Amino acid sequence: MKKPERHNIGNGAPVLCVAGMCKEDRNMKKLMDLVQELSFVRVGGSEEEKRAAELIMEEINQAAGDAGREDIRGEYEAFRIPDAKVEKCSVTAAGREIPCVPFLRSGSIDRECELVYLDDASEIDFAGIGSLEGKAVLLNGLGDEDVYKRLVERNAAAFLVMQGKYYFSAQEASMYPRRLREHFSRNGIIPGFVITAADALWLVDEEVEKIRLTLEQEDTEPESRNITAVIEGEDLKEESIVLTAHYDSVPVGTGAWDNATGAVALMAIFRHFAAHPARRTLRFIWCGSEELGLLGSRAYVEQHSELLEKVVFCFNFDMCGTILGANKIVVTGEKELQTFAEQYCKLTGYSAKIGVGVHSSDSAPFCDNEIPALGLSRETATASIHTIHDLLPTLSEKAMGRNVEFAVRIIGDVANAAVVPVKKGMPEDTRKELDKYFHRDKDKDKEKEKAE
Repeated sequence: MKKPERHNIGNGAPVLCVAGMCKEDRNMKKLMDLVQELSFVRVGGSEEEKRAAELIMEEINQAAGDAGREDIRGEYEAFRIPDAKVEKCSVTAAGREIPCVPFLRSGSIDRECELVYLDDASEIDFAGIGSLEGKAVLLNGLGDEDVYKRLVERNAAAFLVMQGKYYFSAQEASMYPRRLREHFSRNGIIPGFVITAADALWLVDEEVEKIRLTLEQEDTEPESRNITAVIEGEDLKEESIVLTAHYDSVPVGTGAWDNATGAVALMAIFRHFAAHPARRTLRFIWCGSEELGLLGSRAYVEQHSELLEKVVFCFNFDMCGTILGANKIVVTGEKELQTFAEQYCKLTGYSAKIGVGVHSSDSAPFCDNEIPALGLSRETATASIHTIHDLLPTLSEKAMGRNVEFAVRIIGDVANAAVVPVKKGMPEDTRKELDKYFHRDKDKDKEKEKAE
C-alpha cells in the first residue's frame, strides 16, 4: 500500500495527506463541489433530507470502492421524528395581516385574543398579572421552561415570540416553523407563533389590544435517517471511535456552513481511513434531524446501546471551512482531555480556540453516555447560521483542507495509540451541564427534594 504523503499545516508541522484530498491536490475542489451539491434546504424528515442522504450514501460507496474495500458499505438507519402538518397559520391585528410561522405541535387555535406584552417574562412581570385566559402573550423570546410553565398555569390562550431586529423584513428575519420542544410541552400545550421584531414593535407601540390568531395543524411522525459506515480496526478492533456530523439543515438559507461542510469533512476523513485503516474500529455517522433536537444521534445511541461500552472516543464535525474566522475545538470530558487538545495543537502548530463544556451538537448524546468528545469546527462572526445568509461564499477549499488535514491527523493518532490518551467519564460539573442540556435538572431537583 502506498504510504500517505505529508504536508504542513499552521507553523510547518507535517500532517497526513487526506487520501485524494490534500490542499495541493486538484481533487480538493471536488470536496467543495460536494459541499455545493449538498447546499439546499434539507429539513429533517423531508424528501429533501432523503435526497441529501442518498447523495452521501453514493459518496460513501464510491469512496469504499476507490479504496478497494468491498467489505465497507453504507447503511441507512431509519427513525421516526415528531412533526406536524400545518393547514392554516395567520395573525391579524387592527386590520393588518402580520407575517408569521407556527410552533409545530403546539396545538390549534381560531379566535380573537387580548394582547399582553411581558417585558422580560420574569417572575416580577408575572406577579399580580392574574389569569391569562383569553389572552395572547407577546414574548421577547422563549428559552426558559419556567416562563412557559407560568403561561400554562395562568391559562394563556396563545403566545407569540419575536425574531430578528426591528429593521428586518420578514425574509431577513429568517422565520421558520420550529417544534415546541418536549420540555415545554410536558407542562401543557399552548398554540405558539413567531412574528418579526418589526411587527412586535408596531403592536406594542400602537398599543394594539386585540389580535386574531388562527393555527390549524395535525401531528405527524415522518421518517428521518442516519447514514452509517464502519471501518473495522486492525489489532484493536474491539475498541471503537465514533465520528459524527449532521447533514440536515433548517428551512432557511442553504445550510452550506451548517452543516454541509461538516458532512463533507467527515466524508473526506472516511475516504482517508477507508484506504488507511486504523488499529481501532471507526464508526462514521452522518446524523439526520440534528436541527430538530439531535434526533439522529439520540436515535443512534438508543438503537446501539450495546456498542456504547466499547466506544472510547467521539469526534464531531459541525461547521468547518470558513475563509475568515478561527478554528475551534469543544472539549467535553475530563480535565486531561482539555490538556490533550491544548498540547496537541501546540505540537502540530494548529491554531484553535479551546472551549470546554457540552457541545450543542451530535456529540452530546455520546458524552451523556460517558464518552469523551472533541468537537472540531471553524467559527466566524462574519457569517451566520439558521438564517437566509448561510450560503457558499463564506467558504473555501483551502480552509476546508486545513480543517480536514488536522482532523485526519488527530483521529489517526488517537485511533492508532497504544492506549487511548484519555479515559471515559465526565466530571461532575459537566454531568450537571448535561442534565441541564437534556432538561433533566429540574426533575432531579424534585427527586432530591422528595428524598430529603
